[in-house]
Amino acid sequence: MPVMFVYVTATDAEEAKKIGRQLVEEQLAACANILPGATSIFRWQGKVEEAGEAVLILKTTEQKLERLIARAKSLHSYDCPCIEALPVVEGNRDFLEWVVRETGGDPKHLLDPI
Repeated sequence: MPVMFVYVTATDAEEAKKIGRQLVEEQLAACANILPGATSIFRWQGKVEEAGEAVLILKTTEQKLERLIARAKSLHSYDCPCIEALPVVEGNRDFLEWVVRETGGDPKHLLDPI
């Protein structure tokens, strides 16, 4: 049950907070960090765009990842939200065990391969 780091962008800090709180309440994420004030430059529908956004960082487990992504998409205002997951390969063992416990998992599975 490896821990996953999930990066999401949102229209603003309020939307990020709404999504993050809901995912934590549903135990799909152990915690959510919100970084307001991001500037994003991207290509959308054939044009280069620039927009202010907030970054939402979620900590979850591989077991919960698919449900977290689906739920984040359902809560999001964007047609095609940025939701990207990266495996955590190392970190503070106590924290990683906490992430697993807070998402309803058993920390003894933390050593399972990715």
